[in-house]
Amino acid sequence: MFSSLDAGTGERFKAAFRRYPTGVAVIAAAGPVGLTASSVASVAADPPALSFSVMGGRSAGRILAAPSFTVNLLGAAHIGLARDFARSDGPRFTPEQGWDVLPTGEPILPGALASLRAAPLRLVPVGDSTVVVAGVLQVLLGPPGGRLVHHDRNFFGDDI
Repeated sequence: MFSSLDAGTGERFKAAFRRYPTGVAVIAAAGPVGLTASSVASVAADPPALSFSVMGGRSAGRILAAPSFTVNLLGAAHIGLARDFARSDGPRFTPEQGWDVLPTGEPILPGALASLRAAPLRLVPVGDSTVVVAGVLQVLLGPPGGRLVHHDRNFFGDDI
């Protein structure tokens, strides 16, 4: 269906999306395992569903194999946390980061703007990534305010 494009097109594609600011989330599953994602999107409100994509890696593989996970939408106070979970060697699930665990076993960040517990509906391989479409099982709203965006390989946060 898709064919490989020349290297120049691929590099321009990456450059185009570096110019496009996105929200930031940490996706976490029991284990615990987690990663920073800037590809989270709302898919439907009835029934509630969301999507995100992940590239290969140990954390991504464990999340793709999980029966459920949380999508923790981050605010301005979470720049350090976003950076930690974006690095393979970053600290994860430390007491200082403020994590808790749901009765169902998934890690949750009570200080997040919102945490959504979800279960995968579809896994769609595309190139070296997998698009996950997930049904939302539970929504926990955290404190309002502040925004965190990913833009041009950096995280930026401000209070609103």
